[in-house]
Amino acid sequence: MFAVIRTGGKQYRVTPNAVLKVEKLEVEAGATVTFEDVLAVGGEAGTTIGAPLVPGAKVTATVIAQDRLAKIIIFKKRRRQNSRRKNGHRQPVTVLRISEIVAA
Repeated sequence: MFAVIRTGGKQYRVTPNAVLKVEKLEVEAGATVTFEDVLAVGGEAGTTIGAPLVPGAKVTATVIAQDRLAKIIIFKKRRRQNSRRKNGHRQPVTVLRISEIVAA
């Protein structure tokens, strides 16, 4: 069984027991999160695609940790003008383990 959920402006295809990194959610580690924005649900009986959401479907996940991704380097240079700028950024993410997928 799988589902497509929407969180943080992105869409994720999830399966039970999958580990997923999503945009930062304001919850602590060990908490349970329920996603109501389910765009599609599929399994043995077929696939249900919502318009835009599947009514009555939800995905439950457990928060494993609050983490940050690897650092990316932003380097800007204007040639022949002795102008350089270097920045780094680490995006905060929430690590989730999908507990269950409930179809309507």
